[in-house]
Amino acid sequence: MSVSTHVLDAVLGRPAMGIAVRLFAGEELLGEGVTDVDGRARLAEGATAAGTHRLVFTTGPWFTEQGRETFYPEVVLTFAVLEPADHHHVPLLLSPFAYSTYRGS
Repeated sequence: MSVSTHVLDAVLGRPAMGIAVRLFAGEELLGEGVTDVDGRARLAEGATAAGTHRLVFTTGPWFTEQGRETFYPEVVLTFAVLEPADHHHVPLLLSPFAYSTYRGS
């Protein structure tokens, strides 16, 4: 399984560079990274088990560095891995007081 994400600042309409992201299966940390200049991070390569996984985005420090307040200092996206061999792309559209996500490709 491979897992990637793409974070977009929905207010400014641009990639959100510099957000720390961690990938968990249960309590096990599978991978971590920081979004790049394009707002992207690849967090896992190779096999893992099917089941529930979580992406944890540390958004509070990112907003603070920009001098912006946020209601969400952390965003946690929980998703089901049904096919461990597939690529899982989980984007995050982020603003200070709302966020949304979808299964990408």
